[in-house]
Amino acid sequence: MNVSSTEATSTIATVSYQAASAKSSLYRNGEVLIRRDQDGSDDHYKGPPREEREVTIRNARLLGQNERRTIQVHGFELLKRRPENPDLDFYDHQQVVQNYYAECAELVREETGASQVFAFDHNIRSATGKKNRKRIRGGQQVQGPARTVHGDYTLTSGPQRLRDLAKPPSRNDTLRSILGEGASLLQHDMVEHTLVDNHRFAIINVWRNIALEPVANHPLALCDGQTVKPEDLVVFEIHYHDRIGENYQFSYFFQRSYHPARSAGPSEHRSSLCRPIRLNAEVRRSGNSLNRQIDCLPTLKVGHCQAYN
Repeated sequence: MNVSSTEATSTIATVSYQAASAKSSLYRNGEVLIRRDQDGSDDHYKGPPREEREVTIRNARLLGQNERRTIQVHGFELLKRRPENPDLDFYDHQQVVQNYYAECAELVREETGASQVFAFDHNIRSATGKKNRKRIRGGQQVQGPARTVHGDYTLTSGPQRLRDLAKPPSRNDTLRSILGEGASLLQHDMVEHTLVDNHRFAIINVWRNIALEPVANHPLALCDGQTVKPEDLVVFEIHYHDRIGENYQFSYFFQRSYHPARSAGPSEHRSSLCRPIRLNAEVRRSGNSLNRQIDCLPTLKVGHCQAYN
């Protein structure tokens, strides 16, 4: 009997990792990097070849209440929330930044109890959209699935991103179109107070399927942050024209626990904790990857919501 992906307790998927030969690192060393243009497209990779492994991915929807994964403990969770505006055009940059950012910020505030939340970035990922060079109106090109297991921020780039948001936006920043000349999203004094006085903040991704059909291919899978060790991590540098970003890519470790976030439709959100700097939580790093299959319905990441507690 065929069992649908939403009913199966687990599945086997091919996942891309950093090669075992890659040197473990928590801080930038110039050994693994890529260059990213203004449209968000990547080129000129430097580093060892990646390797693919077959891993077991469990269906998070079938977990009992006592097994439920939460962002505070495991680094991710699955939420059901319909868009406030069902007619929102996610391919319109202005509609997303002017309307949907606030909705995502409120979602994160409700789920984390943070006193302040700021949404500051988003992208759309679709294998077909990338192949056809589809562009968000007024924004960047649609991006393809991110195929390598990674976490979006490092010990260095998390605090640095906070400081960057206290400056006027750069060419790649999605808020550039709505902030006034010379304006910044965050106040400089608030950022320095948070970092210097050891206050808590977290960077959180909010994903949703923006198509009516369920995501059947290239679904997002999330790694239980409690199964990740520092020695598994490799700093991956992202060179923009005006700055260098970083994330952590993962080398293979068989004891990691993955859970798919295969969306049943646009009412579901997946939240993942990128790097909970100074957040009182057990989890410290959570990785994500899009399983390699054939095609992909568009998914939206609004993001990197900045949450203060």
